[in-house]
Amino acid sequence: MTADIFSLKSFYKQTLPLFVLAGPDVIEDSVRPGQTLAFARRLKQITDQAGVPFAFKVSFDKANRTSREGFRGPGLAGALDLFRQIKQETGVALLSDVHRFEEIGPAAEVLDILQIPAFLSRQTDMLVEVAKTGRIVNWKKGQFISPRDAEHAVNKMAETGNERLILTERGTTFGYNNLVVDMRAFPIMAQYGYPTVIDATHSIQLPSGGGGKSAGERQYVATMARAAVAAGAAGVFMETHEDPEIALCDGPNMIYMDQVAALLAQLKAIHQIVHSG
Repeated sequence: MTADIFSLKSFYKQTLPLFVLAGPDVIEDSVRPGQTLAFARRLKQITDQAGVPFAFKVSFDKANRTSREGFRGPGLAGALDLFRQIKQETGVALLSDVHRFEEIGPAAEVLDILQIPAFLSRQTDMLVEVAKTGRIVNWKKGQFISPRDAEHAVNKMAETGNERLILTERGTTFGYNNLVVDMRAFPIMAQYGYPTVIDATHSIQLPSGGGGKSAGERQYVATMARAAVAAGAAGVFMETHEDPEIALCDGPNMIYMDQVAALLAQLKAIHQIVHSG
């Protein structure tokens, strides 16, 4: 199979190489001009050297911030030209999340992967409209949904004829300000025919645990990613930054960009062992 897996017309029942969906949490160019394109270039270089198919993830709007004062990004209109520039200059597949129906059409014109946020994971009309675009859909399993309930979301999307679906686990609410990942989720969700992914950075988030914003335990990102790939995850979603300490959103969850190459090498080795038989 070619490295360009994101051009496949169907992911259904496909055995894919390990792939990564990675990038910063949100477009910060209003504060740090040129940063997003620079991150895309660097991550492409890292993943090319690792031999891992890569899609660049960055949000244009963080619509689910804990506090109204939280940084949200430029919005879709303010991001479209940047997305086109990244695509033209790097050729990478692009991923971002949509929160409103009016964003779906314009986003689908430039993005390769449309992400349905976890908090919208049961919104039938949203799932259907996003799937109708024919773009790859990265469905984030809500923190309140069981792995077996993913089947219902799959049916909603697949009934549109779209077989380019990815099912992403990001943990289940476990009391206040905490998430836990049940590793059974990967074989359970894989039964529905589509690749599963671990959101290794949001899975270690401590939602609303930072006094009006989310906290996180970055030291467990690699552990979570390795465990999930060993449990059968086909891909890894991770948010990364040159300096997470100054990131404008979810910094405590993100890993340093200079740690990505070593982690990918480990994950690729684990993936090969899991699929060697």
